[in-house]
This record gives sequence, C-alpha cells and structure tokens, in this order.
Amino acid sequence: MSAETARQALLDHAAGGLTSLCRCWKVERRDGVSFGFTDHDCEVSFEGTLFKADSGLVASALVQTTGLSVDNTEALGALSDASVTEADIMAGRFDGASVQAWLVNWADPEARFQLFAGSIGEVSRSAGAFRAELRGLTEALNQPQGAIYQSPCSAVLGDGKCRFNTNAAGYFATPTVAEVTEARVFLFDGLEMFQARWFERGMLRLTSGAGAGLSGVIKNDRSRDGRREIELWAPIEAEVAVGDALRLEAGCDKQAATCRAKFANFDNFRGFPTIPGEDWLTSYPTSSNAATGGPLTSSSPWPTE
Repeated sequence: MSAETARQALLDHAAGGLTSLCRCWKVERRDGVSFGFTDHDCEVSFEGTLFKADSGLVASALVQTTGLSVDNTEALGALSDASVTEADIMAGRFDGASVQAWLVNWADPEARFQLFAGSIGEVSRSAGAFRAELRGLTEALNQPQGAIYQSPCSAVLGDGKCRFNTNAAGYFATPTVAEVTEARVFLFDGLEMFQARWFERGMLRLTSGAGAGLSGVIKNDRSRDGRREIELWAPIEAEVAVGDALRLEAGCDKQAATCRAKFANFDNFRGFPTIPGEDWLTSYPTSSNAATGGPLTSSSPWPTE
C-alpha cells in the first residue's frame, strides 16, 4: 500500500466516528539497532517492525511548520533492560539516532500516516526515566555554510574533502587490550613499528566486548615500560576488558607539514598555511622605520626579497 493510500485509509477510518488510533515510534541507532514503541496497550506490527506496548514511551506535543524552521518534540520514557538502558544513553549509542512517528489504526496497521521524521538530539536521564529531544529533518540545514580561512586544515581525516584512505597500510592497527585503567588509559603490546605519537589526535574504536561500536579521541600516545600507552580525552562510557579488540587510527594535527610528510596528501590540504597572522594584522607604519615598501614588521610571513 502506498503512503497516500495508507493516509486516505486512515482518514476514512477517522471519519467514521468510532476510532482505534494509536501512535507508534521507530528509533534506529547509528549502529543499526532499532526499537519500536507504541502508546497502545497491545503490540502493533508493520513494515517489519514490532512496536512494543510495554516500553513506557510517550511523546509531548509535536511542533511542525510549513517553512524551514526546525520541527521539534520530546520523547519521554522509562529506562528498561529490554529497550532503552541508562548504560546505552551514557555511552552515546542513541545520539543522532533516526526517529519516525506514525498515527496508526491499531486494528488495521496498513491505515497510517507518518507524523514525524527526524533524529534524536539531547538526551537526559534521571530517576529511572529519560527525556529525549527530537529534531526534524530541517535540523540538517542548521549548520554553518562556507569556507573558514585559517592556517590549519578544516577537513576531517578521511572525509570527502580530505580524501585520504584511512584503511591504508601503516595508518591503523587492530591490537587487543593488554591493560586498561578507567576505560581511558590503554596499554598495548606489539606496536613498536609505529612512530612515537603516531596515533595522537586519532581515533580509538572498540570492535568487541561490551563497548563494541563506541569510540574516543586519542589525547596522548607514548611508550611506557616497553608497551604503548594510549590515553583518551574522555573515558569510554562502557566496560572495557583485557582482551577486547579495537582499532587505532593515525591522528592528524591539521598542519601543512604533517599533511605533506605523514600522509603525502598535501594536494587535498584545506588550510591556508601562509595566511597572515595576528602580528601582521595589527602592525602599522612608524616614523622610526624606513618606508621601503617591504614588510612592516620582522614577524611578517611574507618574503623580504
């Protein structure tokens, strides 16, 4: 049944006076795990998703507009081991998850109308419950546009602007955890082939264990007692055990010299390394210096010849 046909079937049902309507929500996380919820007292199923009635999920009034302003609402629910858990929220597994909401005839789920499509924004939790901000599809338009003129590169290593292949040999490692402290400091064996500080500013991505799918930005990369010590800026919000597998990705400090020497990718460098600095912008001519047409200050980045 097409979307228009399903909508018309719902309108015909509502026009009958005696209705059997409910709301259903589908939440799909970025790791591919999906959940179905409904405010009906029985389960509802359509489009291959089972919408559970025991989730305790409800939604506040939906704000929708015909312009480009951001549609928004809130989802409220109880934390449950069977659906949304506090551990998953703290780990960020629901951050940016896609959300769809329908008005459905529970007696005939083919008769339905989509009320909302968007993503989860801020999520808070307290007293065994959670509150999630829902953002409409126009939220994606609420981003800065245009280029920023700055000395360091504005691209992210491996993205469409950088174009560097982060799967290239020598730029990643897949070790197992030899020792871990507070899910923030990791020790590894067998990484001697990588230069010191090779992974600083890179990513640590867990591929097994309770934290599989989670990642963190690397703050420090140093050797300690014959082992490699990797420290993250913030701890992984899940239990990490010795023997868990992960992926370490080389880091980039956004400097032109690093792009050229470490990654041989200067053709795609997105910074402006010769842009004048603050000293040049605040310089001015003085009577004590000869007006030769050369640089105003010795700190100028421009050639003196």
